[in-house]
Amino acid sequence: MTFHAFVTHYLDGMRQTQRRSDKTIEAYERDLKQAVQFFGEGTSIQSLDTLSVIGWVRSLSAQRITGRSIGRKLSALRGVFQEAINQRLIKANPAADVRAPKTGKHLPNALSPDAMQRLLDSPIDPNDIEAIRDQAIYELLYSSGLRLAEVLGLTIHDVHGIPDELKVLGKGSKERIVPVGKKAREALSRWLNKRPEWDNEQTDRVFITKKGLGVSPRTIQRRLDLRAQAAGLDQHVHPHALRHSAATHLLESSGDLRAIQEFLGHQSLSTTQIYTHLDFQHLAEVYDKAHPRAKTKS
Repeated sequence: MTFHAFVTHYLDGMRQTQRRSDKTIEAYERDLKQAVQFFGEGTSIQSLDTLSVIGWVRSLSAQRITGRSIGRKLSALRGVFQEAINQRLIKANPAADVRAPKTGKHLPNALSPDAMQRLLDSPIDPNDIEAIRDQAIYELLYSSGLRLAEVLGLTIHDVHGIPDELKVLGKGSKERIVPVGKKAREALSRWLNKRPEWDNEQTDRVFITKKGLGVSPRTIQRRLDLRAQAAGLDQHVHPHALRHSAATHLLESSGDLRAIQEFLGHQSLSTTQIYTHLDFQHLAEVYDKAHPRAKTKS
């Protein structure tokens, strides 16, 4: 039997038995049609082997199709071959051990230290409470390499006394301690002096709106981008870019990848590398020596 004929039979069977939703079947049909075109309509299913499947994957990759999409297509192909095994047309699944190429995670472009200085040192109106609040958020994102959700999740108890270290709850409910640079402490102190003007005791979150509610991530994303435009930066600046910039600048200065891993709260450097804990004192030393805003210039 040709691969083309078997794919048609396979999809018809899915429709008749309603093993999948209509949308899923449509997606399978699109993906498998690509495989049929690559292998050839007259190619028998028995002639296809692992090298055939690898060739198809390479062809898809050459078309710059993402690893995630290729993985989905491979899943559909494995299903076809498994059904062929069930019907005793073939003995082994040639797609079983073929994996999609990994697609690198997208990271925002890191701002240069000069661009970061222009962004954070832009003058703000001392009477603009919202701008004072934003400044404290931006400084914490960059100073401590925090995620926006981690900053907006801080409570008054967390920042009592304007500490030079913060305990934050990151992804997977993992706690870590991060240093807080002098610039961030100063900005946080200015905000906490203004915060009571908006506080109506509806929340204990550090960062609130004039209505006394917790600030939304979308609000900070929008206001940061406006701030970047006002500072004359010619790029879109997302809050995560500040965290990414902090890690990049520290790594460039220190070369200590493991310290950066601890700093960001990553479980591992890659999917195959086990996270290695570092002594916090060592992290603090790296931070003090390397982070551009850890200390004021002498």
